[in-house]
Amino acid sequence: MAAFNAIKNGLALVLVCFLLSSCGFHLKKASSLPDNLKQLTLVGDDEKSTLFTELKKELKASNVELVSSAKDKAQLYLRKESIERQTLSLFQNGQVAEYELAYGVSYVVKLPGEKAIEKRFELYRNYQDDPDHALAKAKELELLISEIREQASRRIVRELSQL
Repeated sequence: MAAFNAIKNGLALVLVCFLLSSCGFHLKKASSLPDNLKQLTLVGDDEKSTLFTELKKELKASNVELVSSAKDKAQLYLRKESIERQTLSLFQNGQVAEYELAYGVSYVVKLPGEKAIEKRFELYRNYQDDPDHALAKAKELELLISEIREQASRRIVRELSQL
């Protein structure tokens, strides 16, 4: 009976592995950047911003060496981020029920001997507001913006890998 259970468990494990591999599932690894971007200078309008810090972390995870200003190295210039909020819906009493956040990021990539490449994108998120739970909703908004910044930094590195 023990041998039957071992065979049954083994077949189940093989089946799970087969199903995962056949559906195209694979673990996400750090983006691989071209050799001309393996060393770059990172500068920005606000080098103390959370997005700047997240981008540094994401670049290091992608095996990029951040160097001080050098003419023969690529430069990534991060411009200021923008956050806009607009009303999506209202409660019957006229208070805001739902907002849409538009998080804008722009940056410039300058490769040695080439023309600068300007990029811009926006990420959107909806969130519900509840005036009865203002403190919790403020904390939720902070968390949402933090997650958007992380996603923006990953997107910048992904876009750099396609240059």
